[in-house]
Amino acid sequence: MSEKILRIENLRKEFSAEVVPIKNLSLEVRRGEVISIIGGSGMGKSTFLRMINLLERPTAGKIIFHGENIVDSGNLSAIRQKIGMIFQTFNLFDGKTVIENAIEAPIELKGISAQEAYDKAKNLFERVGLVEKMFNYPEELSGGQKQRAAIVRALMMEPEILLFDEPTSALDPTMVGEVLAVVRMLRKQGLTMLIVTHEMNFAREVADRVLFFADGEIYEQGTPAEIFDSPKRPKTAAFIRRQKYFHYEITSKHVDLPEMQGKIMVFADKYGLDEKYSQRLQLCTEEIIFEMIAGCYGEENEISMTVEIIYTESERILELNLSCGGKNYNPFAKKDCDDDLSLKILYGYGKNFRYSSSEGLNKVSMEIGKRGNL
Repeated sequence: MSEKILRIENLRKEFSAEVVPIKNLSLEVRRGEVISIIGGSGMGKSTFLRMINLLERPTAGKIIFHGENIVDSGNLSAIRQKIGMIFQTFNLFDGKTVIENAIEAPIELKGISAQEAYDKAKNLFERVGLVEKMFNYPEELSGGQKQRAAIVRALMMEPEILLFDEPTSALDPTMVGEVLAVVRMLRKQGLTMLIVTHEMNFAREVADRVLFFADGEIYEQGTPAEIFDSPKRPKTAAFIRRQKYFHYEITSKHVDLPEMQGKIMVFADKYGLDEKYSQRLQLCTEEIIFEMIAGCYGEENEISMTVEIIYTESERILELNLSCGGKNYNPFAKKDCDDDLSLKILYGYGKNFRYSSSEGLNKVSMEIGKRGNL
């Protein structure tokens, strides 16, 4: 098993009392490991990378590299030579040629000769397929070529760890493969890499381990297969499957139907559900609510009921869930619905019906079909 090259302990970052993107994060990274970091916007992914090479100072916690807590180090230049960073906007100097961008830092900071730097850069540009563009200026390169040039510039410093902050976000989709090919090459060479990305296929293909960030911490981590095929925690599953949620609380038998149905229409329109699909959803929601009110609460006026709609974009599944108190009542126990209009509607437009009761709560669930049987 390879050695631990980086250890992060109880890292925290506060920009203000209200803005705390990283609350308490610990991580160990092994030499040669490739880690993809995914999660929603504002979850602290880029802030985390910037703290590792001290572009952002942690509010608390330790970053231990080669046994030293580099948070306390006064030699930032030496640290950033060993922990390189690739930015989403390339950060190349527009007034310098591609090769001038690559050789400036090793000549100035490492003290190598211009000829040695040139030979080394030429070799790296050959490996990433850019040797014919060495004397061009950045403005003459495509986005994918600029990112490859930025990677060469970082490699010139012989880093032990490379941090990639959304390396493909500024690229046309046709250029993502260029960067992916270079990352694959670096992986074969055993370079340790941490990659923040919103490209799920990219994250899956290059990583040994995937971290999902949420709530200021590593919410879940595992192999690509574990995270993308079998996520264990709800927020991970929602993110991977692109699940969208609608939530509505009901506290009285006198349900404000126009308000609820209006909000459902807004939800359906936002996520591209066609009019008929939206109407089926509204009708089934209304019917299951009144079916459960009648079955669970009898003459009571005050009720406690939660309606939740989940739309899974990746699989185009629309699920209606309802939970409520009252007495136990399974609306799907009665199969013959000839004399029951509510059940006829539910069975006509729904499928995969489920009911359970635990800890005083009735829970019903069904999927709304794209095509009805009515």
